[in-house]
Amino acid sequence: MLWVDEDYHLAAGIQTLHGKMLYRDVWYDKPPLNAWVYAAIGGIWGWPLRLFDALYVLAICGVMYRFARNVWSEREGLFAAGLLAFFLNFDLAFAVVPIAPDLFMMLPHIAAVYLAWRGKPLAAGIACGVAFLFNTKALFIVPVCILLTWPGFPALVLGFTVPNVIAFAVLGAAGAFRDYLRQVWEWGVAYAKNSPVPNPAINALRRTVNWLGFHAAVVIAAAWFWRKEGRRTYFWIAVWTLLSLIAVAVGARFSPRYYFQLLPPIVLAAGRGLTLLIEQPRTRVRSTVFAAIVIAAAVPLVRFGPRYALIGRDLILGREHKWSDLILDQDSRAAADLVNARAHPGDTLIEWGYRPDVFVYTRLTVGSRYWDSQPLTGVPADRHLTGTDSIIPEWAAHNRRELTESKPTFIVDSLSVSNPLLAPGNYPELRAWLENYRLVGKTSLSLIYKRKTP
Repeated sequence: MLWVDEDYHLAAGIQTLHGKMLYRDVWYDKPPLNAWVYAAIGGIWGWPLRLFDALYVLAICGVMYRFARNVWSEREGLFAAGLLAFFLNFDLAFAVVPIAPDLFMMLPHIAAVYLAWRGKPLAAGIACGVAFLFNTKALFIVPVCILLTWPGFPALVLGFTVPNVIAFAVLGAAGAFRDYLRQVWEWGVAYAKNSPVPNPAINALRRTVNWLGFHAAVVIAAAWFWRKEGRRTYFWIAVWTLLSLIAVAVGARFSPRYYFQLLPPIVLAAGRGLTLLIEQPRTRVRSTVFAAIVIAAAVPLVRFGPRYALIGRDLILGREHKWSDLILDQDSRAAADLVNARAHPGDTLIEWGYRPDVFVYTRLTVGSRYWDSQPLTGVPADRHLTGTDSIIPEWAAHNRRELTESKPTFIVDSLSVSNPLLAPGNYPELRAWLENYRLVGKTSLSLIYKRKTP
């Protein structure tokens, strides 16, 4: 199974393996390193992809272990790494927490602050630069590193510049840098300015309170740390936490995956807090706090832990999974099967909607720069199943005219059934172009078209 947060980057990595340049040949609204990493591991899926995920999470926990151990002791290192591993398994509603920009960034994020704490501004800057190539919110890590390595500020800036200069040089040499600026930054700003949330302040409060409650085990332990040892020595942890919370707030959406940026400083403080709690003489207060942490940790375990068992049982018994989180993935796989049954070498594909997993399951090359409908309608995927308001109307119209110059073999339309108002035939620029295609198959949520034989 695949998950929507990873599909986009995995599919972009596969297109890179097909010889496509991000931004120039394939619309991609995220920094390039996400797709390049997936390309580097061969665009794999299935159990090899989950093995990669596990190893990446292990690396994240390893850096956190070293960080907490060097700041305090072995016990804090084990606690911090263990807490981080726990919540990277039982943090989101999915049975599998996929690796996307927010989670990809966590490894260089923690490494950057750790290296800055060790007084290595150049290395910390390089880690910040790598993090920025995963997620633009890495900019909020830089002030923390500056605070920890102020005399080495020039070296920090130099380090940040190096990986970005290399990446931008690659894009510039391929004629893709201008498209990178438009797709990552211009689209990103338009997206951030047009939040679909009707009451941002209430949404921010509700989701943050929910996150704090669900992560109460580390929040309570971190609070104990600040109560017992909140000296000025650890002012940098407070700054790190505050800047991470600001990064979560950017765009006013407060998506659950955004809180991955807040988890490292909370976990670091919690590792120390647990140690202080255990080392304190037994009292009623200590026992109460410790019991609260244990009970709080049981909540995410009970809430999301059974999902792993249910999936494992289905796999052992060889039966289809029956739960809502997998409906789109199952429909995409069915649509991909219909395409694969009709495809020939050299055939190409575009997808109207947002189902990049179709490209993973078919391994077909994109037949246009625009391989999903977001840049063609201007309606982001987080609202296009119900809404129709375009955040880039003129730009989207230009993109539709450019689309008519392409001749993909297949079109998988996974949006019209859910939201007929965004059907491609509703756009005047596309009507004549669509006459070259005929319906060859359908699933419960998707329509499959193939180009008519000349």
